[in-house]
Order: sequence, then C-alpha cells, then structure tokens
Amino acid sequence: MFRRISMIAVMGLLLAFTAACTNRKSVNPLANVGSKQPDKVLFDKAMDAMRHNRFDVARLTLQTLINTYPDSEFIARAKLAVGDSWYAEGGTAALAQAEQEYDDFITFFPNMPEAAEAQLKKANIHYQQMEKSDRDYTHAMRAEDEYRKVVLQFPDSKLVPEAKQKLLEVQEVLADREFGIGRFYYLRESYPASIARLQSLVDKYPLYSRADEALYLLGQNYEGQITRIKNTPTCDAHGRPQGCMSAAVREAAVAKYSPVLIQKAAEEYDKILTRYPMMDRADDAKKRLAALHQPIPRPTKAAVAQNKAEEASRHDTTMAAKLMGVIKKGPDTARSAKVGEPLLIDPTPISARDIQSGEMKAIMDVGKADSGKTGATVEIVKPDQPTSDAAGSATGGTPTAAEVFGQPVTGTAAAPAQPAGTPDPNELKPNAPADPNELKPTDNASDQALPPPPPQVNEIQQGQSSSSKAAASADTSTLASDQDISSSKKKKKKGLKKVMPF
Repeated sequence: MFRRISMIAVMGLLLAFTAACTNRKSVNPLANVGSKQPDKVLFDKAMDAMRHNRFDVARLTLQTLINTYPDSEFIARAKLAVGDSWYAEGGTAALAQAEQEYDDFITFFPNMPEAAEAQLKKANIHYQQMEKSDRDYTHAMRAEDEYRKVVLQFPDSKLVPEAKQKLLEVQEVLADREFGIGRFYYLRESYPASIARLQSLVDKYPLYSRADEALYLLGQNYEGQITRIKNTPTCDAHGRPQGCMSAAVREAAVAKYSPVLIQKAAEEYDKILTRYPMMDRADDAKKRLAALHQPIPRPTKAAVAQNKAEEASRHDTTMAAKLMGVIKKGPDTARSAKVGEPLLIDPTPISARDIQSGEMKAIMDVGKADSGKTGATVEIVKPDQPTSDAAGSATGGTPTAAEVFGQPVTGTAAAPAQPAGTPDPNELKPNAPADPNELKPTDNASDQALPPPPPQVNEIQQGQSSSSKAAASADTSTLASDQDISSSKKKKKKGLKKVMPF
C-alpha cells in the first residue's frame, strides 16, 4: 500500500515538472511590452533604428511588419517609412530608391493625407540634386513638375504653401537659365532665337527677379532689327555681298516694318513701367520710349504695391554665400520671390522657327511688291550663291529671317501676298487720270515741314500697346504718383555696404 502511494506521488511530481517545462516554452516574448500589439512594436523598433541612423535595420524591421501583418493599421505608415529611410540615407542611388517607394505609396494609398507628403518628398529629392542655372537642368525641370503636382493634386493639403515656395525657387533657377540663353543669342545678333527665349521667359516666369531686364532686352532686340534692316548691304552688278538686297527692297522694308518694330519695342518697355515700376530698368525704359517718340505710361497704385512687395521679399546674397557658391553644387535661390502665386500651367511656347518663317514670308511679299512696281529684279543674295545667277528673286534669294526681322508681322502691318495678275490697290499709278474728288495735299512747304506734336503721357494713340491703353483709360485716382514710384527706389545698405562709398 505504501509502495503504491509512493508511486502515485512520484508520477504526480513528474507530471507537474512536465507541465512546468511546457509552460516555460510557450511564454510570450512580448509579455514585458505590456498591452502593445506586435505590429506596433515592430513599427516602434524601426523608428528607433532610423533615429540612430541604422537604416538597413529599420527597413528590415518594416518589411517584416508588412509581410507578417498585411492587415495592420500601420501598413501605410510602414510603406512610407521605407521611403523615408532611403531618403534620410541620402546618396544618388538611395534617393532614386526613395522616389520609387514614394511612387508606390501614392499608387496604393492615393486618398490618404500622407500621399501629399510623399509627393512633396519626391519633389524635394530633385530639389536637392538641382544644379546651377548654367549647368544640367534635368533635376530642376523634374522638381518643377513634382511641386506642381502637389499643388494641383492635393489642393487642400497643409503642405501646399511649402510646395509653392519651393516652386518659386525652382522657377527662379529655370528662368535664369532661359535669360542667359536669350542674352547669348542677343549678343550674337540672332534676334529671332533671342526673342523666342525671352518672350517665353516673361510669359512663363513673371516673378523672375530679372524680369525687367528680360523685357528691356526684348525691346533691344526689336531695335536691333531696325538697325539690321537699315545696314543691310545693297547688291550691285559687279559684286554681290553676302545677304544683300536691292536698294528698293531695303527702302520698302525700312518704310513698312520699322514702325512695326518700334511699336513692338515700345510694348516691351511699357510692360516694365506698368508691371515692374520699382525695378532697376524702369528709368532706362522711360529713356528708350522718349527716344522712340512713344508715350510713357504711368503704373497704377496696385501695380506699384505689388512690385514693392515682390522686391521686399527678395534677399540679397551675402558675401559668405557668394564665396560658398564657387564650390557649392546647388544654385543660389536667395533672389527668388517669397510672395505671389507661381505659374502652374505652361503657356504656349514661342518657337524661333515660327518667327523666322513669318519673317521669310514678310520679306518675300516686300520683294514681290517692289519688283511688280519697278519692274526690276530683286537681288537678295544668299551665301555661296554664284554672282552670275540672274534668278536672284525673292523666292530663291531671300535671306534668313534672323538676318532681317525678329518677330512675324501680323495684323494690318503685314502686306498680304497678292495673287498673280491681281493689281495692287496701293500701287502708285502716275499716268492714271486724276480723280476730280481726290484730296490733294497742300502746297505750303512750311506746313509739310512742321513736326508732329509730341505725345502726351498716357495718351491713347493709334496702334498703342494694350498696357498703355489700360493705363491711359484708368481713373487718374488709381494711378501712382511720382512720390509713390520713387519712394523705395533707394534700397537700404546692409553689412559691409554701409561703410563702402560705392
């Protein structure tokens, strides 16, 4: 009996020991974490690893969370955190991988608030790799597109103001690149190419810090075209200079298109005074308008206030930043505007080819009209054309438009091509019988010698630019006074400029 009791006791102890060992193996390893869920624990561990710059450990932990708990509420944040780990690691390869992760997040979670954050970080990736305006602009173009997507696709996001400000900085760099190219073409006297670049610049980036300089250069392009026409060499029977034209064609071109080009130049100068009255080129624009005998418009008070705010928001580049800019890869965006709305949709670009084709047609029409009136052959010699070629007509010898004009002539200023055999209504017919009802000019030589009256400020004239008409028709109470325009012309000196006499 005692032996049986002993056996039962021993078996009970064995069973108790076995049960204890089994319970020890099934202990939950997360028991010390309290009530936290395992997916949350993995997410916190990944975030802690990222804070200590252990990005590979963080990505491994996040991928474990994604694969193990596909229905977790932290899946979206985990996917975004994978992109953040690559973004924080830096480097070209890591940033490219981060952009791919952000693309995947926007594809799978387009309606989450974090989608705007992912899109903004995609734009920031290209912003960080952006180079100076005179170098590769691939990342600048990509950054502009990505920032625009933030504003257009997520208009209600709180990240939109940041995206707009970064977009203004990117557009400052792109505009500076376009300005450099347009100025280069102007110095080479390639006027159509320069006009195409600068006109696209002022249309696309109105908040550019040198927009007044671009408009002034546009006006100089048109004035350079006038000089080019007047200085075109004439052809003769013994030697034909390169790009020459007959004297009659040159005189007709000067008489017909010089007023048109003067008006176009005046329109660009008008834009400086009506849109950028507080910028440096305003005084130069007034001088050019006076030299061209064009009316000088006056800006409105709203335009003056707007331009003042734009100029006040810009920052001057410090001496230390200029020295660092020599070795710094990225551009200097201190001069970008901090106010105003960036352009989100590109306007229709202006092509230099279209400008040249319009100019070609214009010079051909002038040559045809002149040859029809005088019966003479129009000689316009192209390079490498033999001098014995008797067919130097306007159709075969027309110079390139870059050598003559800078903008296609439209409207009433351009002479339309007349069909063959159709008389020109404007043709002079000295042998035609006099019309008894014709109004003849006075024979008083003194009346003919009188110069036209000087144009008045804000005067509405025939063919005046739209900006000048708007300023002229505006109520005088809305126009800015001289005191308003000159009140902030003098900028306060900062730093070492206070003690420098120049």
